[in-house]
Amino acid sequence: MPLALITGANRGLGLEFTRQCVRDGWKVIGCCRDPDAATELAGTGAEVMKLDVTDAADIAAVSKRLAGTSIDLLVCNAGVSGSRKPVLDPVTQAEFDEVMHTNVLGPMLISAALADRVRQGGKIAYVSSRMGSIGAMSSSGSAIYRASKAALNAAVKAVSLELAPRGVTAIALHPGWVRTDMGGAGADIDAATSVSGMRAVIERAGPSVSGHFLDYTGKELPW
Repeated sequence: MPLALITGANRGLGLEFTRQCVRDGWKVIGCCRDPDAATELAGTGAEVMKLDVTDAADIAAVSKRLAGTSIDLLVCNAGVSGSRKPVLDPVTQAEFDEVMHTNVLGPMLISAALADRVRQGGKIAYVSSRMGSIGAMSSSGSAIYRASKAALNAAVKAVSLELAPRGVTAIALHPGWVRTDMGGAGADIDAATSVSGMRAVIERAGPSVSGHFLDYTGKELPW
């Protein structure tokens, strides 16, 4: 039975990733900040594990707990949108730190702690956003979020290069504009469509696309 570890699994895309993987016969470790409140996650049949991706002690505890475990798929999904201000509007240190620590530092810490647990030939999928594409940018709103996803994409590329000798594939994924708490009710697609698409992209992904930036349909996006 393949094993997936999913961060931010208590709601939105992370919860849908968990549901679909469990349905398809995977063993899933669903990580969230407050397991006691994660009733929907617990109801999926996944193993629920406490993990705040910004907390180094939490990450160390998870890494220790998983010693000797072989992960087939690591999904770095946890993220926040933060302020939707344009870049020239002032932001507070707290606003900046919340987004950057969750969206960039968190996946970097998770990667450093758990990459050795990903089996040879396994995969790491990072949920990024087209809003992090510099080449495709046509508006200035949500500047911190955009910057965080651009930084995440750079980290994904670096991870892919370091893990290439082990045959581990690392990709950045744009999930589409999804009807979640973050995407809002007016978004284009539902979470099931987004996640089924991303899972298909992950399934097809191999060393030739490691370090690439793809959307949920498999289309490559500009950096």
